[in-house]
Amino acid sequence: MSDQEQADIRLQFARLKQEHSDFDAAIEAMIATGCDPLRIQRMKKKKLAVKDRLQELEDNIVPDIIA
Repeated sequence: MSDQEQADIRLQFARLKQEHSDFDAAIEAMIATGCDPLRIQRMKKKKLAVKDRLQELEDNIVPDIIA
């Protein structure tokens, strides 16, 4: 993987990390205001999808170590 590709992945990782944090804050605010539980559940599902994507990117960044 080239340095440019790795830099792009790291940038995308940072953006998704911020998006994940934003979802977390939004969910907390929704819970605090007594928002509809279905809307909260949908936000949690989106947050989980972002987390899964973060894991995929992290797997691309960190090389496998053969023990």
